[in-house]
Amino acid sequence: MNNNNNNNLVSNILGSIERVGNKLPHPAALFALFAFAIIFLSGLATLFNVTAIHPGTGERVEAFNLLSREGLHMIMTRMVVNFTSFAPLGTVLVALLGIGVAESSGLMSTSLRLLVISAPKKLLTFAIVFAGILSNTASEVGYVVLVPLGGMIFLAVGRNPIAGIAAAFAGVSGGYSANLLLGTIDPLLAGLSEEAARIIDPLYNVNPTANYYFMFVSTFFIAYIGTWVTEKVVVPRLGEYKGEAKPETIKQLTADEKRGIRATFWALVVLALTLLWSALPIDGGIWSSIPGSGFMRDPETGDLLRSPFMSGIVAIIFVVAAILGIVYGIAAKTLKSNYDVINGMGKSMSTLGTYIVLVFFAAQFVAYFNWTNLGLIFAIQGANFIGSLELGRIPIMIALVLISAFINLVVGSASAKWALMAPVFVPMFMLLGYSPEFTQLAYRVGDSVTNIIAPMMSYFAMIVAFMERYDKKAGIGTIIATMLPYTIVFLLAWLVMLVFWILLGIPIGPGAPLFYELPGL
Repeated sequence: MNNNNNNNLVSNILGSIERVGNKLPHPAALFALFAFAIIFLSGLATLFNVTAIHPGTGERVEAFNLLSREGLHMIMTRMVVNFTSFAPLGTVLVALLGIGVAESSGLMSTSLRLLVISAPKKLLTFAIVFAGILSNTASEVGYVVLVPLGGMIFLAVGRNPIAGIAAAFAGVSGGYSANLLLGTIDPLLAGLSEEAARIIDPLYNVNPTANYYFMFVSTFFIAYIGTWVTEKVVVPRLGEYKGEAKPETIKQLTADEKRGIRATFWALVVLALTLLWSALPIDGGIWSSIPGSGFMRDPETGDLLRSPFMSGIVAIIFVVAAILGIVYGIAAKTLKSNYDVINGMGKSMSTLGTYIVLVFFAAQFVAYFNWTNLGLIFAIQGANFIGSLELGRIPIMIALVLISAFINLVVGSASAKWALMAPVFVPMFMLLGYSPEFTQLAYRVGDSVTNIIAPMMSYFAMIVAFMERYDKKAGIGTIIATMLPYTIVFLLAWLVMLVFWILLGIPIGPGAPLFYELPGL
């Protein structure tokens, strides 16, 4: 009886979340509504003389009225500039051009297949989760290729295929904030964080590599934990598979694909050595004797953290992905001419129509928020309120992770959520002593852990379809019940990791400290 009551309670809660989420407008429409709301709020804030004292300069910050003549002129004359200068737009477009070549040539799908089929049976689950995490570099490839492949592999070795789907889904979606490589989401979020950080510090820069150290360690950490949850919780709960689906033969790599992988490997070696050569120290020592070494470092200071190498990460992603994709395509005979390369780039761009619409309205919202000073005022007042609670840095960080995890249940897009949250939370946490990079990281952790139980996540319906292949009765409840253990364990594990990171004071990425001090303090 109690179990039935508990199940009904959970079903009611999840049903309510789904109903609320389905009633929300499209994210682009939400940004349009928020932009209009900011315009009217600026008028109200001016009418009621809403102000705050900047803790760094001691100056009074006043709201700017966008309903004034000057404000309306700004809205009309800067609309195009707001859009074209929006930091995440160019970075995502450029990175995806290279990723599009690697994807259309077959390099991405072949590499994932090779990683999984070459793993020893004892490490099969780990390999699937690990491959899922790595697939985040190329966005939707993991959802489309690896998740169904996880079910096929588990069924082929006599295990429950739904557990294989769960393991792959946990890596692809739950491990979204872990990776050994940078992906398109890194420059996108960094651009939004930078825009928000400049509400407090107009010269602040957030590099796409800002969270790399933490992501690198998290890759192995989350892969191990995802494996443990699969083997100790999910597999025993699902039990033996008794469905009608028959094992499918997982195709080994063809001769062309093997030739393509070999050629890609050597191309990767050459590119890696070239990048290493470009980043070598030039200020003395054995490395400085190598001709041309360090040519991507800062020419004046010899610094690497503030150098063309780091600021050109997006260009590096584009060039490396495009070259590897072309090399693979030529060797594997999947690219016949330059038209195939261009078409691959075009195909990746064709998927961004809705994203570009979303960015247009998001750019207006962020610009209005900055012009009105409401973001700065809210940040100062919010920081003062939170500071008065004397919670300490760690509880505040945990609160941000939980807030982002909750919002993720009803708003699926990671960039859309951060575009809304960053202008408030980044300045607020800067005033509380956290760096924008660390605030971004806390957001990413919360966003990742509930991806796998969020019905609003864009690929959720597709995961339902994959599970229905093996269980005709599978639905949203099946996925949530299967994936909830991953959410809980990932959340707890990542929070523990974040706490230790804070206590040890380790940077979270190249040139990305944990904490921030206002200039002049």
